[in-house]
Amino acid sequence: MSAQKPVKAATIQQIRASKNQTPIVALTAYSTPIARLLDPYVDLLLVGDSLGMVIYGMETTLGVTLEMMCAHGKAVKRGASSACVVVDMPFGSYQEAPEQAYRNAAKILAETGCAAVKLEGGREMAPTIAFLAQRGVPVMGHVGLLPQSFNSQGGFRTQGRTSEEAKRIKSDARAVAEAGAFSIVVEGVVELLAAEITETVAVPTIGIGASSRCDGQILVTEDLLGLFSEFTPKFVKRYADLAPDVSSAVAAYAQDVRSRRFPGAEHCFGTPREQPLKKGSAGESDVA
Repeated sequence: MSAQKPVKAATIQQIRASKNQTPIVALTAYSTPIARLLDPYVDLLLVGDSLGMVIYGMETTLGVTLEMMCAHGKAVKRGASSACVVVDMPFGSYQEAPEQAYRNAAKILAETGCAAVKLEGGREMAPTIAFLAQRGVPVMGHVGLLPQSFNSQGGFRTQGRTSEEAKRIKSDARAVAEAGAFSIVVEGVVELLAAEITETVAVPTIGIGASSRCDGQILVTEDLLGLFSEFTPKFVKRYADLAPDVSSAVAAYAQDVRSRRFPGAEHCFGTPREQPLKKGSAGESDVA
């Protein structure tokens, strides 16, 4: 049986209405070709600021710019015909004030054609989320492990292990939902906490390193495909191991180029057709 979903344009309203229904299938995408490959199977494509690490080789997401997010958002939207496309707001583009967040969110929506933006933070970002939602900007929230705040959170570590942390994250999720977010990414929290958040908030939760009881799941596509061989996070299930295949293909190409096996005549343009050998030419007998 195919896992391909029906062809339809997923909307923010449909994503929100999926609470306690069929789980939301979400993946990251940063380019048109990948978006086209993922689009038939997913409900939501997130143009995550994780592109800073995945595409640009940055050590964190902090160096990602608004211009980068708009460029990749446009690329993904070109390749998505049925998935709901959401674009991350990068670090420094929304934390200063609700008015700053609105200007930058409006720029993302206008330039990319995406359906919504995503921003990180809990209670402290609730007024900004409400400001955006009241002005027609759909917002996906993000609580738990916050990559843009990893320095203040003590690095990339599991959140919610202590009762104090768990209480704070639950309060964050409630505040984000009540402010008007249509869904919430719950990242890197202990399983029971993620399940409790899912049960208590009115909007869908989308887990990553969280609980199977979330209303949906998201992974970085390159992790799912096994394009990175150095490190696999505990929460990632690899559905392919493409890194060795890519290395083998490139090694074979390099060998063919260096030995002049590639390109062959069949790969070149304007090569003369083979002509029949004339009588008396090399390889043909002169005998009548």
